[in-house]
Amino acid sequence: MDFDLSDSEDWAGQYLDPNLPLLSSTQIKLARMLVQAGQAHLFTNWPKPGVRDADKLRFFDQVAKLDSSYPGGLAAYVQNARKLLADSKAGKNPFSGYVPSVPDGVKLVHGEETFMQYEEAGVREAQHSAFVLVAGGLGERLGYSGIKLALPTETTTGTSFLQHYINSILALQDANNGDQGEDVKPIPLVIMTSDDTHEKTIELLKKNNNFGMLPDQIVLLKQEKVACISDNNGSLALDPSNNFLIQTKPHGHGDVHNVLYKSGLLTRWQQEGRKWVLFFQDTNALLFKGVPAALGVSALKDLDVNSLAVNRKAKEAIGGIARLTHENGSQMVINVEYNQLDPLLRSTGHPEGDVNVETGFSPFPGNINQLIFKLSSYIEELSKTLGAIVEFVNPKYKDSSKTSFKSSTRLECMMQDYPRTLPTSAKVGFTVLETWLAYAPVKNNPEDARKVPQGNPPHSATSGEMAVYRANCLILKKAGVHIEGPKVETYNGQEVEVWPRIVWSPKWGLTFSDVKRKVKGNCEISQRSTLVIDGKDVSIDDLVVDGSLLLRALVGSKVNIQSLRVSNDGWKMIPVDWTDNSVQEEIRIRGFKLERHGQQSLFFDQPGKCHINNVSM
Repeated sequence: MDFDLSDSEDWAGQYLDPNLPLLSSTQIKLARMLVQAGQAHLFTNWPKPGVRDADKLRFFDQVAKLDSSYPGGLAAYVQNARKLLADSKAGKNPFSGYVPSVPDGVKLVHGEETFMQYEEAGVREAQHSAFVLVAGGLGERLGYSGIKLALPTETTTGTSFLQHYINSILALQDANNGDQGEDVKPIPLVIMTSDDTHEKTIELLKKNNNFGMLPDQIVLLKQEKVACISDNNGSLALDPSNNFLIQTKPHGHGDVHNVLYKSGLLTRWQQEGRKWVLFFQDTNALLFKGVPAALGVSALKDLDVNSLAVNRKAKEAIGGIARLTHENGSQMVINVEYNQLDPLLRSTGHPEGDVNVETGFSPFPGNINQLIFKLSSYIEELSKTLGAIVEFVNPKYKDSSKTSFKSSTRLECMMQDYPRTLPTSAKVGFTVLETWLAYAPVKNNPEDARKVPQGNPPHSATSGEMAVYRANCLILKKAGVHIEGPKVETYNGQEVEVWPRIVWSPKWGLTFSDVKRKVKGNCEISQRSTLVIDGKDVSIDDLVVDGSLLLRALVGSKVNIQSLRVSNDGWKMIPVDWTDNSVQEEIRIRGFKLERHGQQSLFFDQPGKCHINNVSM
């Protein structure tokens, strides 16, 4: 052994010292680091050599992983924990000294000329972009035992969230093919997974041949967990079920910056000529309806950071984007959590706190945690921070003395806090999109969704699916289509608007300009109808649907519906009981199933043009 053990008794203690001969030089250095960081208690139950030696070596394997995955290592983690816990105990406001104000941003109305101009610019910029999907969570909170990416966005087609996202990226890629006489490079997709989701995500992709993406177009990067803390002194907590392991918990989606920094992908993307990195989360099926316009805003405004946002009601449980001006004159535009924004306003000359203005909304737009960063400045910033993001801690204290915890805690970080370390010269903005167009996350199970106050979105699988239909119907209405409905119905105790079940593939209607070009105004869809359009080159001049119609055209088939009338018994939504375990989870959490009583399917698989004229079915 090439490590000097002569001073081992000075630091190792009675339990660790006899075990030092078992360890490699690297493991001894890790042990010394732990002891010097005040973590000698981790070894107080270690038996003499020869007893549970494999567990001791496994302990140091874990310590090595925890040390290498955190910027600055475990010693830095403990140091940061002590400071944040001291601030928490003292009740220190993380935004002390700052005064909030409403920042500058771009507010877009779907269908207006400005919106379409930004959309057009965004589609062009997509070929210079990379997408990062943060997907470290299971669907347990939803009442779904699988990974959330495998959950259907809606039950009409059964398209999973991951398939929908990939289809949307491929549609952006395809929209740029041929403009310069050659295909654009594949748009990369990174998926940040966790121990809980990594293997299941690989399995989902493998089972479905990457949903059409090339094998090297998708990269999975796994997020590691961080050590738990048991007290205000920053003592690392042992796993309750195993004294030879440190208890760990997720660090938060802010780890995506550290994971990307260490991967080397950012430099590769820059060398490929990419300009933008778009971050998004796992269960918002509407997101890509707003991505082209928001990306256009980033490009035309040359923003270093662009946060996608929606209008929010005052005190609504969604973070607000605010400009914070420090008493020293420095400024930053940042997301402020809703439970911090209202008291911050009250303490800085706004006695009523966060209130609605004449628009009926708070002046502080709601952050939906979909972000667009300029790649060049992102790389420059991460080279300084090594991917570290400002952290916070949220211990649950046993009593008002704040001296002990109910259970162990850990440091956490959020990816939207990236701008907190940017220089004041950075151009940080936001793009406000209409909620119906861009934001319908699926995160609550039916029981929790029923507890949401009336008038607030339940953010359940039920409301998420209905939001897809609503958005598609409203887009078609803006394009001149007559849409009947909606009806108000109740599923799983949630009162929702039920619009015609209209779904199309991203390659058919990537932007509003696409939809307007492909659909004429001589179309009518009844409230009870289902319409599915899958195919890039399907145009509709005159269509009346009262029932169910499925249109599918393979690549090379150019279909024009000149005049078509469809009437059948259609698909009916039948309520199911959330507590009925005989029903599939993905159906049960929505509160309804689809019964197919009648439908008309038109499938075009031959290249060339096809016209449907004066046909009734």
